[in-house]
Amino acid sequence: MEVQAFYERYPYPPPVHDLEAYRERWQDPERRRADFHLFWPTRSFREEYSVLVAGCGTSQAAKYAVRWPAAQITGIDFSETSVQHTEQLKRRYKLDNLRVHQIPLERVGDLRTSFDQVVCTGVLHHLQDPDAGLRALRHVLKPHGAMHLMVYAPYGRSGIYMLQEFFRRVGFHAPEGNLRDLVSALEALPPRHPATSLLHEASDFRTEAALADALLNPQDRAYSVPKLFEFLHTNQLKFGRWLRQAPYSLEVGLLSRIPRTMRSTQLSLQEQYAAAELFRGTMTRHSMIAYRDDNPGSTEINLAADSNEWLRYVPLCMPDTVRVEEQLPPNIAAVLINRGHTHNDIYLPIRAHERRLLEAVDGKRTIGELLPKTTERNTGRSLFERLWWHDQIVFDASGATAAQRID
Repeated sequence: MEVQAFYERYPYPPPVHDLEAYRERWQDPERRRADFHLFWPTRSFREEYSVLVAGCGTSQAAKYAVRWPAAQITGIDFSETSVQHTEQLKRRYKLDNLRVHQIPLERVGDLRTSFDQVVCTGVLHHLQDPDAGLRALRHVLKPHGAMHLMVYAPYGRSGIYMLQEFFRRVGFHAPEGNLRDLVSALEALPPRHPATSLLHEASDFRTEAALADALLNPQDRAYSVPKLFEFLHTNQLKFGRWLRQAPYSLEVGLLSRIPRTMRSTQLSLQEQYAAAELFRGTMTRHSMIAYRDDNPGSTEINLAADSNEWLRYVPLCMPDTVRVEEQLPPNIAAVLINRGHTHNDIYLPIRAHERRLLEAVDGKRTIGELLPKTTERNTGRSLFERLWWHDQIVFDASGATAAQRID
């Protein structure tokens, strides 16, 4: 296989040998709890579950085994080189909860097991038949399971696709091409070329292997938002949410500044997401959470003003937030920034009374307990809705789901 030979020559991501900083980062149980409820907002938190990392590359499965020591992690990859690097990390860090198999993604059914979570990032768009790959993953996902998928987006990568075509036309191919010649060609790239700023700013392109993966990969496609939703629907999956949803909201960042007539509430969420992708124009990938279309449980967060369900939600602060409290306008007490965002227009100013409410969030009390007075609930609901859309919090809604069952 041409793609398999490519990754044997250029393993990606570049191998890592030290996971200590990663391990320390995920020692915090509240970080793991927030991550769990990002995928399963309505289910009770647990750490003993099964994860498939499909197309695990050189280290992704090992990182999941470090992140979730009580979980059972399975990594698969068709690259012998990638599997060997993962096995080395397994031995070095004594990851007894990790199993690694050298098989193509399309044959994941050969494992004859199913998983609570399937992680497949940066893989499906390189398959000859992405639909067959996604169907294979759905087949091994448990009914209540969740998928973390990432595929390329077309508009932000337009310059990349121009360069891919350039190298094909001049006859520069992997693996026979010399990567030093590739780097030399990129150094001569015009400063206003659509790929120039992306290659300079994105950390993904700072190694030769990353450049080869972006510019010389023999199989590469991208999905706009409408094509992505069609991709999920065709393969019997339903969209849950974006991993980071703020860039897709018409009420966040620069998109909130366009005329209200262009942000009509009559647009479906899917149409809003598609519009946001077009307006931003720089999205290079889509990372999302998806579920089986026959998932028997609820996965939705309901923050509607005419519902009391949200009063039973327990808000959990996202651990990657930076709070700026200096040199701000007089009426602003803090500005919240999620370091996971790549768009610098996404930040949330909050006032003094909102900061006090946010500081009261302890991961134990529900919104109803945080807002004991009925008169506080409208303004409180608005704040939590903004925090949620800005990726500042997730919700543990398992108590609300249990209450609904009792009701």
